[in-house]
Amino acid sequence: MNIEQIDRESKGYFKASEDGKEAGRMTYSWAGKERFIIDHTEVNPEFKGKNVGNQMLMAAVNFARENMLKIIPLCPYAKSVFDKTASIKDVL
Repeated sequence: MNIEQIDRESKGYFKASEDGKEAGRMTYSWAGKERFIIDHTEVNPEFKGKNVGNQMLMAAVNFARENMLKIIPLCPYAKSVFDKTASIKDVL
């Protein structure tokens, strides 16, 4: 699975793809220069059960850690993973 980040001035997304086919997308909006809001996660039905959402979320967490940023998880999926996973709460 390939995870690619597309970042624009006020918004961006993490895109998961496999064999040239989009598997999922996690969108975010910037909330200042030091934090971003994960607002939506969508996984292509063909890729359900393949951990696509988690791979995109971990890419977002790694991006936040590497750049000393914080994440605000408004997306229900992202929020549920943060609620259950203590090891990633450092970016909240």
